[in-house]
Amino acid sequence: MLFPERHPHGTIRVLVGDNSRIHCDLLAQALKCDHRLRIVGSVSSSREFLATAERELPDTVIISANLDDAAMGGVATLREFHEAHPQIPAVILLDSPKRELVLDAFRAGALGIFNKAESLETLCKCVRVVYEGQVWASSREVKFALQALVCAPTIRAINAGGLNLLSPRELQVVHHLAEGLTNREIGERLGLSRHTVKNYLQKVFDKLGVSNRMELLFLTLSHPSPAIQALEEFEGSKKVQGTRTKSMQGTGINQN
Repeated sequence: MLFPERHPHGTIRVLVGDNSRIHCDLLAQALKCDHRLRIVGSVSSSREFLATAERELPDTVIISANLDDAAMGGVATLREFHEAHPQIPAVILLDSPKRELVLDAFRAGALGIFNKAESLETLCKCVRVVYEGQVWASSREVKFALQALVCAPTIRAINAGGLNLLSPRELQVVHHLAEGLTNREIGERLGLSRHTVKNYLQKVFDKLGVSNRMELLFLTLSHPSPAIQALEEFEGSKKVQGTRTKSMQGTGINQN
């Protein structure tokens, strides 16, 4: 997933979609109290949401699960939005974090699961965290996702060593993805184009039977791989060596 470019002064452009105009406007006004957020649109229907997203290309979106006054209207809209703009992280607002609704939200592409009973201050923090490419969810909600992945047929078809089927380069891509890097950042780290990184990820998805980055992340967490662990140790040792080299160069010490 490619995340939006950072804007000057750290401003995050946010699109808000809630199931009534009054609720939407109140939410937008409240979010404006955080100087790091700039509201680029507040809408109360799926049609408006998708049109505004296409026009404004926000950095992050907030969408109610009950958009269009339908129980799953916002989830369906989020799925359509995510297919068109997978690089834009999304927060979904839930009236209650029921298991199936949480799972549907993750499957639709949400990075943030937010309970409407929580404070607006917490919502602002959630938006900032999701904008940085991290997942916002309670431990209970993460547990729902892990349980679903463990029980899913595609996951059962993979043994605990499934990640060892990956090539060394594919393991490097997975390792950096788990660090929270975007495709662009992974490419810069490995000397690859974003398109090549995307191709590697697609090969990884096919080998492991997952369909997106979220499922891949949960798979690496629920099925620890000796190959991944060895790679992490190797990458860690390179960082230590690099730091040692810089330190020695800085003090004028000759390593020969």
